[in-house]
Amino acid sequence: MTSDAGPHVGADERSAAETVEELIRHRLSAALGGWRGSLETALPTIAFIALWSWRQDLKLAVWTAVAVAVVLAVVRLVQRSSLQHVFGAVIATGLAAFFAMRSGKAEDAFLPGMLISGAYLVGTLASILVKWPVVGFLVGAGDPRVAEDPFGWRRDAGMVRVCSRLTWVLVALYVIRLSIQIPLYLAAQVEALGVAKIVLGWPLWLGGVAVMGWLLVRGNTPQQRD
Repeated sequence: MTSDAGPHVGADERSAAETVEELIRHRLSAALGGWRGSLETALPTIAFIALWSWRQDLKLAVWTAVAVAVVLAVVRLVQRSSLQHVFGAVIATGLAAFFAMRSGKAEDAFLPGMLISGAYLVGTLASILVKWPVVGFLVGAGDPRVAEDPFGWRRDAGMVRVCSRLTWVLVALYVIRLSIQIPLYLAAQVEALGVAKIVLGWPLWLGGVAVMGWLLVRGNTPQQRD
């Protein structure tokens, strides 16, 4: 009985969505995090900037940020809830602490995030050029048949085209983020880097999601039924 459920669910889902855009909207809605995940990502940075602005003590600022990230993880464990977002915050905070403590420069706490953004920029751009757009993997992950056919979305040419357009939005986000952060980093503007990291995090992502939503509402690409 279980083995027949997946294909029927996938067929029902595709039948309910008349266009590629409708199907993508349905699947991406489940991939968006909530306010708690964004807060957990931002709090260590807020703690770092607050302590640095107050005391100009790099060690104190770094260890306070690490402590905040660990406390957030412990709270998640106690509540037995998902560690997805807070785990990312712990890893990012640990990398930031390592870079800053190694160089002794507060601005280097933001270097790992910039390097990661640069890697994502190259990766998302390359995924478009080779016609395996990153957004397609997010859409594919929401397919009830993903276990049996993880790359089924690529057989629909319309799906690939739409996902490529949406992936260009991600490319633009990383370009915006780096074009603001790199000059601030080179000028050693630590407080401004902290503000930029927060603003260019979840708020910028929400703006990108809004643009994706606008593209999906405007589009009317027919599905290739299988």
